Amino acid sequence: MIPIDLPEQCLNVGIGQWKVAQSPVGLRAILGSCVGVALYDRFGKVGGLAHILLPDSRGSKDHAGRYADTAIPAMIDELSRLRGAVIRSSLVARIAGGASMFETTSTLAIGECNHEAVLRILGEMKISVVASDIGGELGRNLTFDTRNGKIFVKKTGGRLYEI
Repeated sequence: MIPIDLPEQCLNVGIGQWKVAQSPVGLRAILGSCVGVALYDRFGKVGGLAHILLPDSRGSKDHAGRYADTAIPAMIDELSRLRGAVIRSSLVARIAGGASMFETTSTLAIGECNHEAVLRILGEMKISVVASDIGGELGRNLTFDTRNGKIFVKKTGGRLYEI
Protein backbone atom coordinates (compact mmCIF):
# COMPACT_ATOMS: atom_id res chain seq x y z
CA MET A 1 0.00 0.00 0.00
CA ILE A 2 1.35 3.43 -0.98
CA PRO A 3 1.46 5.87 1.97
CA ILE A 4 -0.70 8.96 1.65
CA ASP A 5 1.30 12.17 1.78
CA LEU A 6 -0.92 14.87 3.34
CA PRO A 7 0.14 18.53 3.46
CA GLU A 8 2.06 19.51 6.59
CA GLN A 9 0.11 22.76 7.00
CA CYS A 10 -3.69 22.63 6.80
CA LEU A 11 -6.32 25.29 7.44
CA ASN A 12 -9.63 24.23 8.96
CA VAL A 13 -12.78 25.26 7.11
CA GLY A 14 -15.74 25.51 9.47
CA ILE A 15 -19.42 25.11 8.70
CA GLY A 16 -20.63 27.88 6.41
CA GLN A 17 -17.11 29.04 5.55
CA TRP A 18 -14.80 28.88 2.57
CA LYS A 19 -11.07 29.33 2.42
CA VAL A 20 -8.59 29.53 -0.41
CA ALA A 21 -4.92 28.61 -0.33
CA GLN A 22 -1.88 28.30 -2.51
CA SER A 23 0.28 25.19 -2.71
CA PRO A 24 1.53 23.61 -0.42
CA VAL A 25 -1.19 24.52 2.12
CA GLY A 26 -4.04 22.05 2.59
CA LEU A 27 -7.66 22.69 3.55
CA ARG A 28 -9.71 20.52 5.93
CA ALA A 29 -13.36 20.11 6.85
CA ILE A 30 -15.50 17.74 8.88
CA LEU A 31 -18.69 17.00 6.94
CA GLY A 32 -22.03 15.42 7.75
CA SER A 33 -24.97 16.53 5.63
CA CYS A 34 -22.91 19.53 4.52
CA VAL A 35 -21.16 19.30 1.17
CA GLY A 36 -17.52 20.17 0.73
CA VAL A 37 -16.77 21.73 -2.64
CA ALA A 38 -13.08 21.84 -3.56
CA LEU A 39 -12.14 23.95 -6.58
CA TYR A 40 -8.65 23.59 -7.99
CA ASP A 41 -6.83 25.69 -10.56
CA ARG A 42 -4.37 23.17 -11.93
CA PHE A 43 -2.25 25.81 -13.66
CA GLY A 44 -1.94 28.22 -10.74
CA LYS A 45 -1.82 25.49 -8.05
CA VAL A 46 -4.39 27.35 -5.98
CA GLY A 47 -7.54 25.93 -4.54
CA GLY A 48 -10.51 26.65 -2.38
CA LEU A 49 -12.80 24.64 -0.15
CA ALA A 50 -16.38 25.64 0.69
CA HIS A 51 -18.20 23.95 3.58
CA ILE A 52 -21.79 24.33 2.38
CA LEU A 53 -24.56 24.05 4.95
CA LEU A 54 -27.67 24.80 2.88
CA PRO A 55 -28.53 24.74 -0.83
CA ASP A 56 -30.06 28.19 -1.37
CA SER A 57 -29.64 31.63 0.21
CA ARG A 58 -33.11 32.74 -0.98
CA GLY A 59 -31.67 36.20 -1.49
CA SER A 60 -30.05 36.51 1.94
CA LYS A 61 -26.87 38.61 1.89
CA ASP A 62 -25.68 37.35 5.31
CA HIS A 63 -23.19 34.48 5.63
CA ALA A 64 -22.49 33.82 1.95
CA GLY A 65 -20.44 30.74 2.87
CA ARG A 66 -23.45 28.87 4.21
CA TYR A 67 -25.20 28.51 0.86
CA ALA A 68 -24.27 26.73 -2.37
CA ASP A 69 -25.57 29.57 -4.55
CA THR A 70 -23.43 32.21 -2.84
CA ALA A 71 -20.38 30.30 -1.53
CA ILE A 72 -19.19 28.91 -4.85
CA PRO A 73 -19.15 32.26 -6.73
CA ALA A 74 -17.60 34.03 -3.72
CA MET A 75 -14.87 31.40 -3.50
CA ILE A 76 -14.11 31.79 -7.22
CA ASP A 77 -13.79 35.55 -6.72
CA GLU A 78 -11.34 35.00 -3.86
CA LEU A 79 -9.34 32.47 -5.90
CA SER A 80 -9.10 35.08 -8.67
CA ARG A 81 -7.73 37.65 -6.21
CA LEU A 82 -5.22 35.16 -4.80
CA ARG A 83 -3.86 34.11 -8.18
CA GLY A 84 -4.36 37.40 -9.98
CA ALA A 85 -6.88 35.78 -12.34
CA VAL A 86 -8.60 32.43 -12.51
CA ILE A 87 -9.88 31.19 -15.84
CA ARG A 88 -12.94 29.07 -15.14
CA SER A 89 -11.93 26.57 -17.81
CA SER A 90 -8.85 25.77 -15.69
CA LEU A 91 -10.98 24.95 -12.62
CA VAL A 92 -12.06 21.46 -11.67
CA ALA A 93 -14.24 20.44 -8.73
CA ARG A 94 -14.22 17.56 -6.31
CA ILE A 95 -17.13 17.20 -3.91
CA ALA A 96 -17.79 15.15 -0.79
CA GLY A 97 -20.30 14.90 2.05
CA GLY A 98 -24.05 15.14 1.78
CA ALA A 99 -24.71 12.26 4.18
CA SER A 100 -28.17 11.47 5.53
CA MET A 101 -27.26 12.06 9.15
CA PHE A 102 -30.78 12.35 10.52
CA GLU A 103 -34.10 10.69 9.87
CA THR A 104 -36.44 12.93 7.93
CA THR A 105 -39.99 12.80 6.69
CA SER A 106 -39.31 15.07 3.70
CA THR A 107 -38.84 13.60 0.24
CA LEU A 108 -35.25 14.87 0.08
CA ALA A 109 -32.81 14.97 2.97
CA ILE A 110 -30.72 18.13 3.38
CA GLY A 111 -27.58 16.30 2.22
CA GLU A 112 -29.28 15.40 -1.07
CA CYS A 113 -30.57 18.96 -1.49
CA ASN A 114 -27.06 20.33 -0.93
CA HIS A 115 -25.61 17.86 -3.44
CA GLU A 116 -28.20 18.73 -6.10
CA ALA A 117 -27.66 22.47 -5.62
CA VAL A 118 -23.88 22.14 -5.87
CA LEU A 119 -24.15 20.11 -9.09
CA ARG A 120 -26.58 22.61 -10.60
CA ILE A 121 -24.40 25.63 -9.78
CA LEU A 122 -21.18 24.00 -10.97
CA GLY A 123 -22.98 22.95 -14.15
CA GLU A 124 -24.22 26.49 -14.76
CA MET A 125 -20.65 27.74 -14.30
CA LYS A 126 -19.32 25.01 -16.61
CA ILE A 127 -16.98 23.63 -13.95
CA SER A 128 -16.41 19.88 -14.27
CA VAL A 129 -16.80 17.62 -11.26
CA VAL A 130 -13.90 15.18 -11.61
CA ALA A 131 -14.52 13.19 -8.41
CA SER A 132 -17.17 12.85 -5.74
CA ASP A 133 -17.92 10.93 -2.57
CA ILE A 134 -21.52 11.77 -1.72
CA GLY A 135 -24.31 10.33 0.42
CA GLY A 136 -24.46 7.44 2.79
CA GLU A 137 -25.10 7.75 6.49
CA LEU A 138 -21.61 8.50 7.83
CA GLY A 139 -19.80 11.76 8.34
CA ARG A 140 -16.46 12.39 6.68
CA ASN A 141 -13.18 14.15 7.36
CA LEU A 142 -11.91 15.75 4.17
CA THR A 143 -8.42 17.04 3.37
CA PHE A 144 -7.85 18.98 0.14
CA ASP A 145 -4.25 19.08 -1.08
CA THR A 146 -3.47 22.26 -3.07
CA ARG A 147 -0.18 20.78 -4.27
CA ASN A 148 -2.03 18.47 -6.66
CA GLY A 149 -5.81 19.00 -6.29
CA LYS A 150 -6.39 15.65 -4.62
CA ILE A 151 -8.94 15.08 -1.89
CA PHE A 152 -8.48 12.55 0.87
CA VAL A 153 -11.50 11.34 2.81
CA LYS A 154 -11.94 9.35 5.99
CA LYS A 155 -15.43 8.24 6.93
CA THR A 156 -16.29 7.75 10.57
CA GLY A 157 -14.60 4.53 11.70
CA GLY A 158 -13.07 3.92 8.26
CA ARG A 159 -9.75 4.22 6.47
CA LEU A 160 -8.30 7.21 4.62
CA TYR A 161 -8.77 7.09 0.83
CA GLU A 162 -8.41 9.36 -2.18
CA ILE A 163 -11.21 10.56 -4.42
